[in-house]
Formats: sequence, structure tokens, C-alpha cells
Amino acid sequence: MHIVVCIKQVPDSAQIRVHPVTNTIMRQGVPTIINPYDLFAVEEALRLRDQHGGTVTILTMGPPMAEESLRKALTFGADRAVLLTDRFFAGSDTLATSFALATAIKKIGETFEPVDIVFTGKQTIDGDTAQVGPGIAKRLGLNQLTYVSKVSALDLAGRSIDVERRAEGGVQALKTALPCLITMLEGTNEIRRGSLPDALRAARAEIVTWSAKDAGIEDVTRCGLRGSPTVVKRVFAPTPRSEKAKIIEVSQAQLKATPKEQHKTLLPEALIDALFAHRPTLEEELTTLARGY
Repeated sequence: MHIVVCIKQVPDSAQIRVHPVTNTIMRQGVPTIINPYDLFAVEEALRLRDQHGGTVTILTMGPPMAEESLRKALTFGADRAVLLTDRFFAGSDTLATSFALATAIKKIGETFEPVDIVFTGKQTIDGDTAQVGPGIAKRLGLNQLTYVSKVSALDLAGRSIDVERRAEGGVQALKTALPCLITMLEGTNEIRRGSLPDALRAARAEIVTWSAKDAGIEDVTRCGLRGSPTVVKRVFAPTPRSEKAKIIEVSQAQLKATPKEQHKTLLPEALIDALFAHRPTLEEELTTLARGY
């Protein structure tokens, strides 16, 4: 069994800057991390590998510095890492990114061994579109299982996989044939601690580095800004609220409860009265909302 996990090196969300002309994220000088959602995909792939055997290949597209994230993934126990890097990829939107990654995955299958499962996180924290995973599946003709919360069973002999995915109103239990692409939800597992042998192996490992040409991309106009039809017209930070939070104080006498008893009541009557007095329309808004359910 061969599993490919697509990860992305993203800027620390607390320190993101946007280029004033191109409206793309400026990554220079900003600390980077592995996209948090991708870690759940990495762990699930490693769990399946541990249970059924096989190989886990980590793939990322980015600048040469993205090698750091690949080595980090190797410390968790992944078997191989591939870096897709080329100046032609700069400024890629989700369409161009999914094209480059899909081409690279196809090349991985031809170079190493056929790919049975592709994992991604549900989305990235810098784009938040959740489009790249489905885009890869469409380009490669893979069955796609999005927002998966649990991999229930894997039958390699029967070439099928059972999963649970979160949907509006509940959970769906699905079964599909391999090969497939799975996007993992957050909180579905807990990434393992890398072992010392894996950390040492990761430090010495040779990262497979491919340019656009190496990955088999013949038409580079489908990559980077030239291959990205998405136009960002404006990027701005939310306007800070001018109204400051107001502290509503209720005395102990008003609460009519001792400190030991206060935990038994979520909202004492005196506090509710104080809230309604501060916002007279609140009671009517809550009543209207309750009627809608």
C-alpha cells in the first residue's frame, strides 16, 4: 500500500502580511509551520501504514525552505518526502496548485509505486478554501471523501475503504473503492511524538526535489500567477469595534447565593435581569430565535 500525504508550509497566522500590489501572502521573514489541519492527515496515514503495512510519502509544493516542513513530517515516521519547487509555482491559486500537485502525484506513482490513497487536511489556514483536495481528486479521477472524521475499515484485498464523514445534520458512513482521496477533519486524532531514530533519520534523509519539468509539467503557463484565474480585488483587516465590552456587576446580595452554591446556577436571575436592563431588545431577540427552531 502506498499513501501520499499533501502538506503545506504556511506562515504563522499571527504574523501574516499581504503584499499591497499583488494581494498575495508575503512569506519572507515570517515564521512558518506545517498547516495544522495537515497534521491530522499525516497521523491517519501513519496509522493505516502501521496497521496494514506499506509506504507513506509526504508531498509539498513551495519554496526551498519548505524542506523544513518535510523533515518535520519525516520525524513522525513518514518514509519519503518530495518537494515540488520552482519559480513557476509562485503565486499559485487553488486551481494552479491542484494542477501541480496532481501532476506530481501521478509522477510519484510512476517513479516509486502506484498510489492507493491520497490524504490532505480539510483546508489550509492561509487560504481557507478547502478546494485543493477536491481539485486533485478531480484531475486524477479519484473517488473523493471530504471532511472525514474516522477511517473505519480498510480492505486492501477487496480494494475498498470505509469512512465516516461529517455532514449537515449528522454523520455519513461511506464505502468507496481504492484509489481515493481523503480530506481529514481536525480533532480526528492526535499526532504522535517522533521517535529519536526517526528524528535522526529525518536529519540525514535525502529530500526528493523536483522542478516543474522533473514533475512532468509540460505547460508551465498553467502554474503560478499565469495559471491562476483567481483575482483578489482587496485584502483588509476587520475594522476594530469602537464599542468596548462593558462589565456588568451583580452583588453577592443580589445573587442570593453563597460562593459554594453559585456553580449550581449558570445564570442567576439577578444577572439575567441586569443583562436585559443593559440590552432591552435581548429578550425579544432570544424569543424570536427560539421560535425559529
